Amino acid sequence: MDYRLNVTYITFGGHVEVHKYRYLYFVIMFTVYILIISSNVTIVCIIMIQKNLHEPMYIFIAALLINSVLFSNAIYPKLLIDFLSEKQIISYTACLLQWFLYYWLAASDFFLLSIMAYDRYVSICNPLQYTTIMQKTTVNMFLFSAWILPACQVSVTILVSAKKEICTFHLKGILCNSTVLTLHCVRSRTLNVYGLVNFVIVLLLPVLFILFTYSRILVVSYRCRGVRRRAAQTCLPHLLVLINFSCFTAYDILLARLELDSPKIVRLIMALQVLIYHPLLNPLIYGLKMRIIYDHLKKLFCTTE
Repeated sequence: MDYRLNVTYITFGGHVEVHKYRYLYFVIMFTVYILIISSNVTIVCIIMIQKNLHEPMYIFIAALLINSVLFSNAIYPKLLIDFLSEKQIISYTACLLQWFLYYWLAASDFFLLSIMAYDRYVSICNPLQYTTIMQKTTVNMFLFSAWILPACQVSVTILVSAKKEICTFHLKGILCNSTVLTLHCVRSRTLNVYGLVNFVIVLLLPVLFILFTYSRILVVSYRCRGVRRRAAQTCLPHLLVLINFSCFTAYDILLARLELDSPKIVRLIMALQVLIYHPLLNPLIYGLKMRIIYDHLKKLFCTTE
């Protein structure tokens, strides 16, 4: 703690031999960061520019990719600075802000994936009512809810934690997530209960809803051969993203809540996978699996003879 400036600093202890491999870490993660930003922004721009992509499904995909950009910008700059610094520290205020952004955007992704599942359900199971249900007002309301509701939920935890006294100034990870709770002098039962409620609302219920909608789509696709290919082309990318994101989110929550005593190298590898796979796989999955987006990417990058 710096008493002169009255600023509390937290030390990250999750780096492995950072002084020895700092430049290797930096080059690898900087390359990944550039790939994440460029790939996500490219597809978002294509969706914005191409009028035939101005449909609810592609708008929701763009929102999901925007979240990946915001998430990466909240984590990577600080991470890259830490690789080149002698001490890996962060002010407690900045740590709380990073914690908020981390879980706000993660929760928003689950809301968006649920909305996308509903969109596919209406499109495939009730195609005649699709334009009536998924109007511009409805789409805007869904987007507003997907960003505002998670922000309100997560902000409660952050505001309560900001008022809690901390006795430990060392985090075992490389970023600020729910492991910040281990810094408190006294673990709050209220925060634990609220965290469990949020886990159910933000993760469990959306996943169950998504699985239910896709099971209904699967039933309809088997009954009607004409929609099988369409269902596979549009639903498979969503399922791949859901499986990937759910696994890493579950690990992140279990690690923080159960305080699993895993080796430092395992913690580092899993943390980097959380930071790399989801933001980087999203544009790859939607860019390669969504036929229309893939065609526009080919026109953009492949020169015609």
